[in-house]
Amino acid sequence: MSGRTSARLEELGHIDEEACRRFASTVEFAGRKWNAAILLAGIRGARRFSEYRAAVTGISDRLLATRLRELEAEGLIERHVKPTTPVIITYTPSTAGLRLIELLQPLSEWGLAHDSAAGRGGGAASVA
Repeated sequence: MSGRTSARLEELGHIDEEACRRFASTVEFAGRKWNAAILLAGIRGARRFSEYRAAVTGISDRLLATRLRELEAEGLIERHVKPTTPVIITYTPSTAGLRLIELLQPLSEWGLAHDSAAGRGGGAASVA
């Protein structure tokens, strides 16, 4: 390891096993298929289930419903029920969901640059 790399690692401080587990769990959840796309659809204006389905190409109704429930349970999406006839249910990204997308953007950009540098076309799509 170069002296510069070693110095940079020292700046980051000690990373313990618990921090690594939390990081891995977070990255796994954020990277689960469709989660980022669903959050991004909400940021771009989707509110009703049908709007999310139209914005997230290729997702089934069943999986979209499951992912919306999971994102809600994690506090990344807020579910709002308007007691009208018929009942209107909307979903909006929470502050935490917006923050997650903000944090994923640099990672997405890194993936795109890394793929380009490695000679792989395409790369990661932008999340914002």
